[in-house]
Amino acid sequence: MSELYHVSASPHDRAGVRTTHIMQMVVVALLPAAAYGIFHFGYRAALHILITIAASVITEYLYEYFMHKPITVTDFSAVVTGLLLGMNLPVAAPLWIGALGAVFAILVVKQLFGGLGQNFMNPALAARCFLVISFAGYMTNFTTDTYTTATPLAMLKAGESVDTFSMITGNIPGAIGETSAIAILIGAAFLILMGVITIRIPITYLVTFLIFMGLFGKGGIGQGFDVHFLAAHLAGGGLMLGAWFMATDYVTSPITKAGQIIYGVLLGILTGIFRVFGSSAEGVSYAIIISNLLVPLIERITVPKPFGKGGERR
Repeated sequence: MSELYHVSASPHDRAGVRTTHIMQMVVVALLPAAAYGIFHFGYRAALHILITIAASVITEYLYEYFMHKPITVTDFSAVVTGLLLGMNLPVAAPLWIGALGAVFAILVVKQLFGGLGQNFMNPALAARCFLVISFAGYMTNFTTDTYTTATPLAMLKAGESVDTFSMITGNIPGAIGETSAIAILIGAAFLILMGVITIRIPITYLVTFLIFMGLFGKGGIGQGFDVHFLAAHLAGGGLMLGAWFMATDYVTSPITKAGQIIYGVLLGILTGIFRVFGSSAEGVSYAIIISNLLVPLIERITVPKPFGKGGERR
Protein backbone atom coordinates (compact mmCIF):
# COMPACT_ATOMS: atom_id res chain seq x y z
CA MET A 1 0.00 0.00 0.00
CA SER A 2 2.89 2.42 0.66
CA GLU A 3 3.60 2.83 -3.03
CA LEU A 4 0.11 4.31 -3.49
CA TYR A 5 0.98 7.37 -1.44
CA HIS A 6 2.73 10.32 -3.05
CA VAL A 7 3.83 13.48 -1.27
CA SER A 8 3.82 16.67 -3.32
CA ALA A 9 3.05 20.37 -3.09
CA SER A 10 -0.49 21.60 -3.67
CA PRO A 11 -2.64 21.73 -5.71
CA HIS A 12 -3.35 17.99 -5.75
CA ASP A 13 -6.21 18.04 -8.27
CA ARG A 14 -4.29 17.28 -11.45
CA ALA A 15 -5.28 17.78 -15.06
CA GLY A 16 -3.76 16.78 -18.37
CA VAL A 17 -2.31 20.26 -18.94
CA ARG A 18 1.29 20.44 -17.75
CA THR A 19 2.97 23.33 -15.93
CA THR A 20 5.24 24.00 -18.89
CA HIS A 21 2.30 24.44 -21.25
CA ILE A 22 0.53 26.81 -18.84
CA MET A 23 3.66 28.92 -18.37
CA GLN A 24 4.23 29.08 -22.11
CA MET A 25 0.69 30.36 -22.60
CA VAL A 26 1.29 33.03 -19.93
CA VAL A 27 4.42 34.12 -21.79
CA VAL A 28 2.43 34.37 -25.03
CA ALA A 29 -0.28 36.37 -23.25
CA LEU A 30 2.30 38.82 -21.90
CA LEU A 31 3.88 39.43 -25.31
CA PRO A 32 1.42 42.14 -26.49
CA ALA A 33 2.08 44.31 -23.43
CA ALA A 34 5.83 43.60 -23.53
CA ALA A 35 6.00 44.33 -27.27
CA TYR A 36 4.12 47.59 -26.81
CA GLY A 37 6.48 48.58 -24.00
CA ILE A 38 9.49 47.98 -26.26
CA PHE A 39 7.86 49.91 -29.10
CA HIS A 40 6.90 52.72 -26.74
CA PHE A 41 10.16 53.09 -24.78
CA GLY A 42 12.75 51.75 -27.22
CA TYR A 43 15.56 49.19 -27.19
CA ARG A 44 16.43 49.82 -23.53
CA ALA A 45 13.08 48.31 -22.52
CA ALA A 46 14.00 45.16 -24.45
CA LEU A 47 17.36 45.04 -22.62
CA HIS A 48 15.61 45.23 -19.23
CA ILE A 49 13.28 42.37 -20.13
CA LEU A 50 16.04 40.17 -21.58
CA ILE A 51 18.29 40.76 -18.56
CA THR A 52 15.58 39.91 -16.00
CA ILE A 53 14.60 36.76 -17.90
CA ALA A 54 18.22 35.64 -18.26
CA ALA A 55 19.03 36.38 -14.60
CA SER A 56 15.94 34.47 -13.44
CA VAL A 57 16.71 31.38 -15.52
CA ILE A 58 20.43 31.37 -14.62
CA THR A 59 19.72 31.84 -10.91
CA GLU A 60 17.25 28.96 -10.87
CA TYR A 61 19.60 26.69 -12.81
CA LEU A 62 22.63 27.42 -10.62
CA TYR A 63 20.71 26.99 -7.37
CA GLU A 64 19.23 23.67 -8.42
CA TYR A 65 22.56 22.46 -9.86
CA PHE A 66 24.62 23.22 -6.74
CA MET A 67 21.86 22.02 -4.38
CA HIS A 68 21.62 18.77 -6.37
CA LYS A 69 17.96 19.31 -7.12
CA PRO A 70 16.12 18.43 -10.34
CA ILE A 71 16.67 21.13 -12.95
CA THR A 72 13.31 22.80 -13.64
CA VAL A 73 14.21 25.76 -15.85
CA THR A 74 12.44 24.11 -18.78
CA ASP A 75 9.05 24.57 -17.09
CA PHE A 76 9.16 28.28 -18.06
CA SER A 77 8.18 29.47 -14.57
CA ALA A 78 11.48 31.34 -14.22
CA VAL A 79 10.89 32.91 -17.64
CA VAL A 80 7.47 34.14 -16.52
CA THR A 81 8.95 35.60 -13.32
CA GLY A 82 11.71 37.37 -15.24
CA LEU A 83 9.31 38.68 -17.88
CA LEU A 84 6.87 40.05 -15.29
CA LEU A 85 9.67 41.67 -13.31
CA GLY A 86 11.11 43.29 -16.42
CA MET A 87 7.70 44.66 -17.35
CA ASN A 88 7.40 46.20 -13.87
CA LEU A 89 10.61 48.23 -14.20
CA PRO A 90 10.90 51.86 -15.30
CA VAL A 91 12.94 52.08 -18.47
CA ALA A 92 15.24 54.72 -16.94
CA ALA A 93 16.40 52.38 -14.16
CA PRO A 94 19.97 51.04 -14.40
CA LEU A 95 20.21 47.66 -16.13
CA TRP A 96 21.75 45.92 -13.12
CA ILE A 97 18.70 46.60 -10.98
CA GLY A 98 16.58 44.07 -12.89
CA ALA A 99 19.25 41.40 -12.50
CA LEU A 100 19.39 42.00 -8.74
CA GLY A 101 15.61 41.82 -8.50
CA ALA A 102 15.55 38.56 -10.49
CA VAL A 103 18.07 36.95 -8.15
CA PHE A 104 15.98 38.01 -5.15
CA ALA A 105 12.77 36.71 -6.76
CA ILE A 106 14.12 33.29 -7.69
CA LEU A 107 16.57 32.64 -4.88
CA VAL A 108 14.88 34.17 -1.83
CA VAL A 109 11.16 34.14 -2.60
CA LYS A 110 10.94 30.98 -4.71
CA GLN A 111 13.77 28.48 -4.21
CA LEU A 112 14.51 28.97 -0.51
CA PHE A 113 10.86 28.16 0.22
CA GLY A 114 10.85 24.95 -1.79
CA GLY A 115 10.54 26.01 -5.42
CA LEU A 116 7.51 26.31 -7.68
CA GLY A 117 4.28 25.56 -5.83
CA GLN A 118 5.61 26.44 -2.38
CA ASN A 119 6.47 30.14 -2.56
CA PHE A 120 4.28 32.21 -0.26
CA MET A 121 4.00 35.29 -2.47
CA ASN A 122 4.37 36.22 -6.12
CA PRO A 123 8.14 36.28 -6.77
CA ALA A 124 8.08 39.05 -9.39
CA LEU A 125 6.01 41.38 -7.22
CA ALA A 126 8.04 40.58 -4.12
CA ALA A 127 11.16 41.50 -6.08
CA ARG A 128 9.58 44.73 -7.30
CA CYS A 129 8.68 45.74 -3.73
CA PHE A 130 12.22 44.84 -2.62
CA LEU A 131 13.64 47.10 -5.32
CA VAL A 132 11.23 49.95 -4.54
CA ILE A 133 12.17 49.84 -0.85
CA SER A 134 15.90 49.49 -1.54
CA PHE A 135 16.25 51.81 -4.55
CA ALA A 136 13.28 54.15 -4.41
CA GLY A 137 14.98 56.82 -6.50
CA TYR A 138 15.58 54.48 -9.43
CA MET A 139 12.24 52.67 -9.20
CA THR A 140 10.15 55.85 -9.11
CA ASN A 141 11.98 57.67 -11.90
CA PHE A 142 9.82 57.46 -15.02
CA THR A 143 11.54 60.32 -16.83
CA THR A 144 12.69 59.57 -20.38
CA ASP A 145 13.65 61.57 -23.45
CA THR A 146 9.96 61.56 -24.40
CA TYR A 147 8.35 62.05 -20.99
CA THR A 148 9.49 64.58 -18.40
CA THR A 149 6.23 64.92 -16.48
CA ALA A 150 4.87 62.87 -13.60
CA THR A 151 2.89 59.69 -14.20
CA PRO A 152 -0.89 60.08 -14.65
CA LEU A 153 -1.53 58.48 -11.25
CA ALA A 154 0.75 61.01 -9.55
CA MET A 155 -1.08 63.79 -11.38
CA LEU A 156 -4.44 62.38 -10.28
CA LYS A 157 -3.28 62.24 -6.69
CA ALA A 158 -2.22 65.88 -6.94
CA GLY A 159 -5.69 66.80 -8.21
CA GLU A 160 -4.58 67.50 -11.78
CA SER A 161 -6.44 66.43 -14.92
CA VAL A 162 -5.18 63.60 -17.13
CA ASP A 163 -5.78 62.29 -20.64
CA THR A 164 -7.77 59.10 -20.03
CA PHE A 165 -7.62 57.99 -23.67
CA SER A 166 -3.82 58.13 -23.63
CA MET A 167 -3.81 56.05 -20.44
CA ILE A 168 -5.94 53.37 -22.07
CA THR A 169 -3.83 53.21 -25.23
CA GLY A 170 -0.53 53.48 -23.38
CA ASN A 171 0.89 56.79 -24.59
CA ILE A 172 2.04 57.74 -21.08
CA PRO A 173 5.07 57.40 -18.80
CA GLY A 174 5.21 54.40 -16.50
CA ALA A 175 6.71 50.96 -16.10
CA ILE A 176 7.63 49.09 -19.29
CA GLY A 177 4.72 46.66 -19.45
CA GLU A 178 1.93 48.42 -17.59
CA THR A 179 1.17 51.49 -19.72
CA SER A 180 -1.20 50.00 -22.33
CA ALA A 181 -4.44 48.68 -20.87
CA ILE A 182 -5.48 47.51 -24.33
CA ALA A 183 -2.38 45.35 -24.81
CA ILE A 184 -2.81 43.82 -21.34
CA LEU A 185 -6.48 43.03 -21.98
CA ILE A 186 -5.58 41.30 -25.27
CA GLY A 187 -3.29 38.96 -23.34
CA ALA A 188 -5.87 38.48 -20.59
CA ALA A 189 -8.52 37.53 -23.17
CA PHE A 190 -6.14 34.91 -24.54
CA LEU A 191 -5.67 33.34 -21.09
CA ILE A 192 -9.43 33.28 -20.50
CA LEU A 193 -10.15 31.68 -23.88
CA MET A 194 -7.46 29.06 -23.28
CA GLY A 195 -8.90 28.28 -19.83
CA VAL A 196 -5.71 29.25 -18.00
CA ILE A 197 -7.45 31.74 -15.70
CA THR A 198 -11.03 32.51 -14.70
CA ILE A 199 -12.45 36.00 -14.40
CA ARG A 200 -13.52 35.51 -10.78
CA ILE A 201 -10.48 37.11 -9.11
CA PRO A 202 -9.80 39.92 -11.63
CA ILE A 203 -13.42 41.02 -11.93
CA THR A 204 -14.00 40.95 -8.17
CA TYR A 205 -10.76 42.88 -7.71
CA LEU A 206 -11.59 45.57 -10.29
CA VAL A 207 -15.24 46.00 -9.28
CA THR A 208 -14.33 46.32 -5.59
CA PHE A 209 -11.62 48.82 -6.45
CA LEU A 210 -14.01 50.92 -8.54
CA ILE A 211 -16.60 50.96 -5.76
CA PHE A 212 -13.96 51.98 -3.22
CA MET A 213 -12.60 54.75 -5.44
CA GLY A 214 -16.14 55.92 -6.18
CA LEU A 215 -16.83 56.27 -2.47
CA PHE A 216 -13.50 57.67 -1.29
CA GLY A 217 -11.49 58.58 -4.36
CA LYS A 218 -12.02 62.33 -4.34
CA GLY A 219 -11.77 62.86 -0.65
CA GLY A 220 -15.24 61.95 0.53
CA ILE A 221 -18.30 59.75 0.16
CA GLY A 222 -20.27 60.34 -3.00
CA GLN A 223 -17.70 62.63 -4.64
CA GLY A 224 -15.78 60.07 -6.66
CA PHE A 225 -18.36 58.61 -9.05
CA ASP A 226 -16.90 60.34 -12.07
CA VAL A 227 -16.49 58.20 -15.19
CA HIS A 228 -13.24 59.82 -16.33
CA PHE A 229 -11.74 59.67 -12.84
CA LEU A 230 -12.60 56.00 -12.40
CA ALA A 231 -11.46 55.06 -15.91
CA ALA A 232 -8.14 56.81 -15.34
CA HIS A 233 -7.53 54.93 -12.10
CA LEU A 234 -8.55 51.68 -13.76
CA ALA A 235 -6.10 52.13 -16.63
CA GLY A 236 -3.35 53.77 -14.59
CA GLY A 237 -0.37 52.17 -12.91
CA GLY A 238 -0.05 48.43 -12.51
CA LEU A 239 -3.71 47.66 -11.80
CA MET A 240 -4.53 45.88 -15.06
CA LEU A 241 -1.26 43.95 -15.19
CA GLY A 242 -1.59 42.99 -11.54
CA ALA A 243 -5.26 42.02 -11.70
CA TRP A 244 -5.02 39.75 -14.75
CA PHE A 245 -1.49 38.34 -14.53
CA MET A 246 -0.27 38.41 -10.92
CA ALA A 247 -3.33 38.25 -8.68
CA THR A 248 -4.35 35.11 -10.61
CA ASP A 249 -1.09 33.27 -9.92
CA TYR A 250 -2.04 29.64 -9.20
CA VAL A 251 0.42 29.23 -6.33
CA THR A 252 -0.35 32.39 -4.36
CA SER A 253 -4.12 32.75 -4.88
CA PRO A 254 -6.98 30.77 -3.26
CA ILE A 255 -8.30 27.64 -4.94
CA THR A 256 -11.80 27.77 -3.42
CA LYS A 257 -14.45 29.81 -5.24
CA ALA A 258 -15.55 31.66 -2.13
CA GLY A 259 -11.92 32.25 -1.24
CA GLN A 260 -11.25 33.80 -4.64
CA ILE A 261 -14.14 36.23 -4.14
CA ILE A 262 -12.85 37.23 -0.69
CA TYR A 263 -9.34 37.53 -2.11
CA GLY A 264 -10.54 39.82 -4.91
CA VAL A 265 -12.48 42.03 -2.50
CA LEU A 266 -9.43 42.29 -0.24
CA LEU A 267 -7.24 43.24 -3.20
CA GLY A 268 -9.63 45.96 -4.30
CA ILE A 269 -9.94 47.48 -0.83
CA LEU A 270 -6.19 47.43 -0.14
CA THR A 271 -5.35 48.94 -3.52
CA GLY A 272 -7.90 51.68 -2.93
CA ILE A 273 -6.55 52.39 0.55
CA PHE A 274 -2.97 52.65 -0.70
CA ARG A 275 -3.91 54.91 -3.61
CA VAL A 276 -6.22 57.24 -1.69
CA PHE A 277 -4.67 57.40 1.77
CA GLY A 278 -1.08 56.30 1.12
CA SER A 279 1.86 58.56 0.36
CA SER A 280 2.41 56.88 -3.02
CA ALA A 281 0.10 57.12 -6.02
CA GLU A 282 0.38 53.36 -6.63
CA GLY A 283 -0.47 50.40 -4.39
CA VAL A 284 -1.09 47.30 -6.50
CA SER A 285 2.15 45.48 -5.67
CA TYR A 286 1.75 45.84 -1.92
CA ALA A 287 -1.94 44.96 -2.07
CA ILE A 288 -1.20 41.69 -3.87
CA ILE A 289 1.69 40.50 -1.70
CA ILE A 290 -0.20 41.33 1.51
CA SER A 291 -3.19 39.40 0.20
CA ASN A 292 -0.86 36.54 -0.78
CA LEU A 293 0.15 36.24 2.87
CA LEU A 294 -3.50 35.95 3.88
CA VAL A 295 -4.36 33.21 1.36
CA PRO A 296 -3.82 30.30 3.84
CA LEU A 297 -6.28 31.92 6.25
CA ILE A 298 -8.77 32.65 3.45
CA GLU A 299 -8.65 29.04 2.28
CA ARG A 300 -9.00 27.74 5.82
CA ILE A 301 -12.29 29.57 6.37
CA THR A 302 -13.68 28.82 2.89
CA VAL A 303 -13.01 25.09 2.62
CA PRO A 304 -16.36 23.42 1.79
CA LYS A 305 -17.81 21.25 4.53
CA PRO A 306 -17.53 17.54 3.72
CA PHE A 307 -20.62 15.53 2.97
CA GLY A 308 -21.34 13.05 5.74
CA LYS A 309 -20.33 13.06 9.38
CA GLY A 310 -19.78 16.58 10.63
CA GLY A 311 -20.86 18.06 7.33
CA GLU A 312 -24.06 19.59 6.12
CA ARG A 313 -27.11 17.53 5.25
CA ARG A 314 -28.11 17.63 1.60
